[in-house]
Amino acid sequence: MKVILFGATGMVGQGVLRECLRDGAVESVLVVGRTTVGVEHPKLREILHADLAGVMDRPGAEAEFSGYDACFFCLGVSSAGMAEEAYRRVTYDLTLTVARALSSWNRGLTFVYVSGQGTDTSERGRVAWARIKGKTENDLLALEMDAYMFRPGFIQPLHGITSRTRLYRVLYVVGAPLFPVLRRLVPDQVTTTERLGRAMIAVAGAPAGGGAGAASRVLGTKEINRAAD
Repeated sequence: MKVILFGATGMVGQGVLRECLRDGAVESVLVVGRTTVGVEHPKLREILHADLAGVMDRPGAEAEFSGYDACFFCLGVSSAGMAEEAYRRVTYDLTLTVARALSSWNRGLTFVYVSGQGTDTSERGRVAWARIKGKTENDLLALEMDAYMFRPGFIQPLHGITSRTRLYRVLYVVGAPLFPVLRRLVPDQVTTTERLGRAMIAVAGAPAGGGAGAASRVLGTKEINRAAD
């Protein structure tokens, strides 16, 4: 399969990129981002663009983004300290802009979106980030493509992967000794960057359609781990 990857410099995206480059089922990976991933590989190509919101509108975009089987959308920001409208532009507007363009240019595209636990698909809750994530999920599932929503819980970074957010890096270092305990006590709440990547490749490689309903398109940690195995 040919894969487009957004958010490859983030913690989840780094893990997904690693698994894509290692997996024989993935023929090529097109990374789209603001900064380079700093990796050289025969299967890897990058498009660097300062304004990701406009990357789908530039001349020749349709030809450049056609012929792909899957998009793994790992791009995201923390809502902490952000105004609701700013968070919406990154989380909803950018995601739907990319998804609508790619689904129209690539028949049978599989789109995997990294959402989060606590997402509010009723779109009526009091927590802004949960409402916005919920609307994003709902509208992605309504598009004419095979869409999967990944809602991981605790994510253990492996293989030297780190978060770009300083606070998260500190928390992962401090909490590292707890991961083995959490895996024993609440195995359905803990996954890894490696398993996330393998699960995305697995769902993208599954037969298109398959009669799956919307509920089966939303994967929590338990379902992510199961898909990865």
